[in-house]
Amino acid sequence: MGTSWCARVVVEDEARLPDLQTAVEAALSGVVAEMSDWEPGSDISRFNRAAAGSWRELPPAFFAVLDHALALAEATDGAYDPTAGRLVDLWGFGPTAPLELPPLDADIAAALATAGWQRLKIDRKRRAVQQPGGLRLDLSSIAKGYGVDAAAEALRAAGVENYLVEVGGELTGAGLKPDRSPWWVEIEAPPGIAMTPIVAALHGLAIATSGNYRRFFDAGGQRFAHTLDPRTGRPVDNALASVTVLHPNCMAADAMATALTVLGPVKGLEFASLRGVAAHFMLERDGGFVERMTPAFGAMLD
Repeated sequence: MGTSWCARVVVEDEARLPDLQTAVEAALSGVVAEMSDWEPGSDISRFNRAAAGSWRELPPAFFAVLDHALALAEATDGAYDPTAGRLVDLWGFGPTAPLELPPLDADIAAALATAGWQRLKIDRKRRAVQQPGGLRLDLSSIAKGYGVDAAAEALRAAGVENYLVEVGGELTGAGLKPDRSPWWVEIEAPPGIAMTPIVAALHGLAIATSGNYRRFFDAGGQRFAHTLDPRTGRPVDNALASVTVLHPNCMAADAMATALTVLGPVKGLEFASLRGVAAHFMLERDGGFVERMTPAFGAMLD
């Protein structure tokens, strides 16, 4: 996935650690083998190369992740869309080389024409998806969170009850540390922002942050962030510096943080509040920064 992972576990016998590491690595390797655009032989890469009109039966995990992504695409009217793979590549945020200049309008329009979650036909009984032709799936905004969940499940299957798992800044935790205190995690703040620290106890909770300070390129005095609006084919350009989501499921938190970033500070906050999502927004305003949060997030602070 182009990032690092870490698992902190509480076990009585340290001799178990190598086997636990192997189990976590196997779980993450499975996610890469199914959902990584960087791997030519992955299931997602094979789907993206499939002929127009052909059906591909997907592994259970891949299908579950895609199904969740498509449901969020529908709920957000396309502000979140896992079919924008050509746009991601076009802007240099996929397996292709980074850009020095933004793509041409005509190329953006061509990439938009191949995307669209509505173009996918699903056969849930067979766990199959039809390639409509030229469509490229990209699950980079959700697969990392799923990887966190998969690694945590591998630890639980091995009998580990107390752990903290992190993949590329997305985390989930369960149980307690050896001193019986929770796994406290500080909410990530964008670089250069002085905010009052907010820490969350990850006791059966996951946390994911979407921040446009993570990946970007500068051209012509303008910054182009890696979070793309699949409705326009261009990087988001709103006042949001970061969005953090707390959820029992890291896959859901990861995808939701991206969706809220695209929706923006007003519609995103409304969308999350109506659905009871615990979300924290950091906005740029008047040369400084202000915080906003949903009622569910505020209730956790209380």
